[in-house]
This record gives sequence, structure tokens and C-alpha cells, in this order.
Amino acid sequence: MRPMSRAMPPLTVRESADAVWLELGGVARGKGTSLQEAADDLIRSILGVVMAFRCSGFTACTELSPNLEALNFIAELGDVAASGGDIRELVFG
Repeated sequence: MRPMSRAMPPLTVRESADAVWLELGGVARGKGTSLQEAADDLIRSILGVVMAFRCSGFTACTELSPNLEALNFIAELGDVAASGGDIRELVFG
């Protein structure tokens, strides 16, 4: 797998007695009763964002000060997914 050229947004983990939440830099979230379920949900969420990003021809408005590193990371994940690659390794290391 090719190395990513951009920094990944921070990945945070929160847990309670009955749930685990993963969040990728405010871009996508996943929830489950285990870390594995939360990771699977996060990947589904990321792929949804990636597909919307790629299909919409998204352009960032400079007045909103977009997080360009996060947008570049999403674009690169889209390239990997579009070529049939698995983004899990890139997201979780």
C-alpha cells in the first residue's frame, strides 16, 4: 500500500459501560458495543463521506477556513477506495 502524503486528522476514542465511540477529526464518527464494532461503523461513515466528497465535485469556500489537511486526507482515502484498496490500514495504522 502506498504511503499517505498528508497528515491524518486525530483519531479519538471514548467509551462507557455500554458503548465505544471513535471519531476521526470531526470528519466521521463510529459507535458500537465493542471497539471492533465502533471501528467498522467508523469505516462505513468515512466511506460515506469519501463517496459524497468524490461524487459532488466538492470545493471548499475559503471564507470558512476549511481544514485542508483533513480534506486532502479524505481525497486520498477516496483514491484508495476507488482503486479497490482497503482504507482500514490508513485510518488505524
